[in-house]
Amino acid sequence: MTQTGTRGGLEGVVAAAKAQAPGRGLPPVHLWNPAHCGDIDIVIRKSGLWFHEGTPIGREALVRLFSTVLRKDPDGFHLVTPVEKLRIEVEDAPFVAIRVDAVTDEAGRQVLRFLTNVGDVTDAGPDNPIRVEVDPESGEPRPYVHVRRGLEALIARPVFYEVSELAQERMLPEGPTMGVESGGAWFAVSPPGAHLE
Repeated sequence: MTQTGTRGGLEGVVAAAKAQAPGRGLPPVHLWNPAHCGDIDIVIRKSGLWFHEGTPIGREALVRLFSTVLRKDPDGFHLVTPVEKLRIEVEDAPFVAIRVDAVTDEAGRQVLRFLTNVGDVTDAGPDNPIRVEVDPESGEPRPYVHVRRGLEALIARPVFYEVSELAQERMLPEGPTMGVESGGAWFAVSPPGAHLE
C-alpha cells in the first residue's frame, strides 16, 4: 500500500475521534464529506487485529477509537474526520464477532445479540442481517453479521458454533435449510440440504 497519508493525518484522525465526547454515541461519519487525503498504512487483518506500518496496534483503546471513525465507501474502507479521509486496507471484515447471546425483545421474539472485538453490540435482524458464504477453496462457512452502515463482523468460529446450535430446519424452494431466527427475521446458516449429507 502506498502511504500518502502523513503522521499528521493519523494524529488528526486520533484528535477528531477523541473530540467526540463520551456518551454522545458514534461520530456521524456518514454525514462527513472531506477530500480524500490518500492512503495510510493501516491494515485490519482477517483475525481482526489492526496493524500500523506492519506493527500491531497494541492499545485496545486506540483501536476502538479508530473503529468509531471507520467508514465503507464504494472505493474501500476509510478513516474519516470532518476534514480528512484516509484509505486503509481491510483483508476481510473490519470487525470480529466474539460473543453471542440469545435474548428476548419487547415483542417476545428471540434476538441474537453479538459483541465485536471493538466493543460494538449489534442485534441481528432485518437491519443487521446474518449472511454465510462458503469458502470456495476449503468449503468452510464464512459467517458475517452486519454491525453498522455497511460494516460487518466476521462471526468467530466458536461463536458460529453457538449460533448453529440454535438453528432449525425450514423448507425453502431450494430444499430443507438450517437457519436461525433473530428479531423477526430468519437467516440461513448453511446451504440447502447441507445438514442431510
